[in-house]
Amino acid sequence: MELLLVFIIGLLYGAGVYMILRRSLVKLIIGLILMGNGANLLIFLLGRIVKGNPPLINSDANILGEIYADPIPQALILTAIVISFGLQSFAIILVKRAYKVVGTDDLDEMNATDEDL
Repeated sequence: MELLLVFIIGLLYGAGVYMILRRSLVKLIIGLILMGNGANLLIFLLGRIVKGNPPLINSDANILGEIYADPIPQALILTAIVISFGLQSFAIILVKRAYKVVGTDDLDEMNATDEDL
C-alpha cells in the first residue's frame, strides 16, 4: 500500500511541476492543486497508515499498549485541505479578473506594463 502511495505522490508532484512550467494561468492553478494534493498524501503517508483504535487511554492505564491511529497527521491534512480550498478559490477569481482585464491567460502576453496597454 505504501509503495503505491509513493508512486502516486511522485506522479502528482511530477504532473504539478509540469503544469506549473506551462504558460497558462489556468494550468498554473491546476499544477498548484496537484502539488498540494501530493503534499497532503505525503503527510498522510509519513503519519503511518494503520488500522487501529482511536488513541484513547483508559483511566487505569499509564500508557497505550495497543496499535492506534495517530490523529495529528489527519488533523494537519484536514487543515491543509481547507486552506488550499480557500487559496484555490481566490486564485480562480484572480485569474478570471486578470483574463477580463488583459484578454488572455498567457503569462508571456500578460508581462506588460500599464504604458503598453
